[in-house]
Amino acid sequence: MSSGEGSSQSSSKKSRQPKYSRFTQQELPACKPILTPGLVVTTFILVGVIFIPIGLLSLSASERVVEIVDRYDEDCIPSDQEKTAFIQSDKTNKTCVRSLTVPKKMQHPVYIYYQLDNFYQNHRRYVKSRSDKQLRNPENEDLTSPCEPEARVDNKPIVPCGLVAWSLFNDTYGFSVGGMNLSVNKKDIAWDSDKNYKFGSKVYPKNFQQGSLIGGGKLDEKIPLSEQEDLLVWMRTAALPSFRKLYGRIEQDLEANEMITVVIQNNYNAYAFGGKKKLVLSTTTWIGGKNSFLGLGYITIGGLCLFIATTFIVMYLIKPRPYGDPSYLSWNRNPPGN
Repeated sequence: MSSGEGSSQSSSKKSRQPKYSRFTQQELPACKPILTPGLVVTTFILVGVIFIPIGLLSLSASERVVEIVDRYDEDCIPSDQEKTAFIQSDKTNKTCVRSLTVPKKMQHPVYIYYQLDNFYQNHRRYVKSRSDKQLRNPENEDLTSPCEPEARVDNKPIVPCGLVAWSLFNDTYGFSVGGMNLSVNKKDIAWDSDKNYKFGSKVYPKNFQQGSLIGGGKLDEKIPLSEQEDLLVWMRTAALPSFRKLYGRIEQDLEANEMITVVIQNNYNAYAFGGKKKLVLSTTTWIGGKNSFLGLGYITIGGLCLFIATTFIVMYLIKPRPYGDPSYLSWNRNPPGN
């Protein structure tokens, strides 16, 4: 074998050229439409005709939602008391009674939310302060390194550890109408994926919140984390500084003009960071809770498309332009040398 043949074989072996196929050479059939005025105008009109009715239906569904929002953090502190000192004291009575009027009939289930404003659960340091391995498996309870500064107490691991769990919301609400208590169903308020996969059924709280706390919340050490759904709801951190989280459900109708008496245990210290606390009662429709943004978004996009289509029609009628010659398009050109 000559040296020339050997070098050519070695170069062919080192070649990085892929094996020929129509896919790698981008020779598969493709749709390359020519954007004529008729096609463009028709597309914009179709988008507008479809989007505007969807937006109107969404707005109508949102308007049917009955919602009661009550901010209670200011009124549940005596005016002569310093707010942070009052909420941190173990000797003060933090019970607060509020009266809410039902504006329209609220068909069950009536969802109960707590809303926090100016609480940055999306802060990077806050979000990282948890140990997912510890939450899933009891053998990993010592894996608390990501949880500083709320990792250990008296050199014992905290379960669940981290700032997210440590700041657990712990205000409580009791409801009654006409002297009759309304039961609150707190089952199935968390995501199934959290209950079945992210939190272990054999992981139990240990050494949780022993010391100075933002809220003073407690977890039952005899119940596994996967069954303590208040914790699971709280641990799914919010993306925005104003957010609502599900507290429970009232599973009976509330009639219009009924007076709901709410007994609140005002424990959570949102005053230290200038936060606001609100109680929200809401019904739902097929679109979910009250959300006018979605409907307005559809209507805006649909209206904009109809406006653009109308503009194109007027421009085409006033000053039409001749079509270009498709023979000059790249895929119609003959290759060089032919």
